Amino acid sequence: MNALTPHLSALQIILPLLAAPLCTIFRLPRVTWGIAMVVGVLCSFNAIAILEQVQSSGTIIYALGGWAAPWGIEYRIDDANAFVLVIISVINVFGILYARTSIPAELSEDRISWLYTAWLLCFTGLCGITISGDVFNVFVFLEISSLSTYVLVSFGTDKRALTAALRYLIVGTVAATFYVIGIGLLYALTGTLNMADLAQRLPEVTAHRTVLVAFGFITVGLSIKMALFPFHTWLPNAYAFAPNAVTAFLAGTATKAAIYVFMRLVLTIFPAGFFANSTIAYLIILAVGILGAFVASTIAFFRQDLKQMFAWSSIGQIGYMAIGLGLATSAGVAASFLHLFNHALMKTAVFMAIGCLFVATGSTTLNSLKNAGKRMPWTSAAILIGGLSLIGIPFTTGFVSKWYLVTAALELDMWWLAALVLAGSLVTAAYVWKFVETAYFRTDSNTTYTRSEAPLSLLIPTWILVIANIYFGINAQFTGTQALRAANAIFGFSS
Repeated sequence: MNALTPHLSALQIILPLLAAPLCTIFRLPRVTWGIAMVVGVLCSFNAIAILEQVQSSGTIIYALGGWAAPWGIEYRIDDANAFVLVIISVINVFGILYARTSIPAELSEDRISWLYTAWLLCFTGLCGITISGDVFNVFVFLEISSLSTYVLVSFGTDKRALTAALRYLIVGTVAATFYVIGIGLLYALTGTLNMADLAQRLPEVTAHRTVLVAFGFITVGLSIKMALFPFHTWLPNAYAFAPNAVTAFLAGTATKAAIYVFMRLVLTIFPAGFFANSTIAYLIILAVGILGAFVASTIAFFRQDLKQMFAWSSIGQIGYMAIGLGLATSAGVAASFLHLFNHALMKTAVFMAIGCLFVATGSTTLNSLKNAGKRMPWTSAAILIGGLSLIGIPFTTGFVSKWYLVTAALELDMWWLAALVLAGSLVTAAYVWKFVETAYFRTDSNTTYTRSEAPLSLLIPTWILVIANIYFGINAQFTGTQALRAANAIFGFSS
């Protein structure tokens, strides 16, 4: 075991990458699920071991092939990306656990092995994005995860899934082009692609307009990948028409990796103070964050399909993370990291619960869910608690996130921003109430339930995340500490 310790970061990529083709060889659904599950559990424990190693020994720097940076590619893991890696890995395990029952209910047997192949490749890409210390390597892993995600979305039973996947592919290609142009400009200016090296060299060339242009290209590209308003157009349909297990997995992982990279590049790669002292950039990030939180939540209120409603909700919640980033302070970025963790918990649980409703009713539209609170109490309660967390009700993780964000705004005497964050909770409450009213206060004799409650194999992973949502809402010591460490790592990256 001691011999493997120095190579934990490499194992995080190698395990799922090697397991993916195995799913195309062993075509039996149970076997392919077992492969994905074993790899997911191993990677989850591996990610936790990496986090512990970082906290005990400091930043991990792993040179691939023994070639030291900047000539070689390195994985560089500190408190920030180690925290994100744990989030992605743990959510992946719950997604696969949930998929065991959910996927066969939606897909034919001959397609399941291909889904797990794409799933493992997507997970490989997300882990690579998170731990890479090289901006071009981030692009490579970004494309691995994106191409796999297009395939995952296309597996949806609704024909509109193909259209959603195509739209995602086109928009994602534009995003990747913007990003690679940005890093190309940085390479032309500095002669390096290593993040730590870039952070050292860019201050010497700050006067060049190329730096600002590169900043713009990278910002737009990553804004699309993280579905930041108004670059969010791919997300609602991709989440709505993908298989339920895929939606839950993507909601808790895909945008989280992109948000991390956005924070890393914006706040650490560019010269110290470049972003914080740029009034225009500061106002734009705050503006799009606020607009995203309100506009997306308002649109969510008018959706009649639960998956679309909570897909738009995700765009709104990403807006809150952008607000924390826009503050450009340790407290603000810590609030963003904390909300990244909390949102992964609550939104994964909500989409899993929506999948439970689909199994029972064959639909996720509000009209088909009348009396669901009585017929499916556990499933309905899971959505309700997730919704309360999105609002920010005390004793949920959402409350902790917004408390940190409001506190960060007040530290800068931005009373108006704190007020807007609280007002955003009222808009969230409006669309959550639509579900509550339909499920608990409306009855319809024409609504057909194929079963009284979802199978335990679906409810157990859902409720573990729901309970975690409550636990970390009551006891936020661990998550709060990790978020602060992550924020400090972001600002101290180049040191």
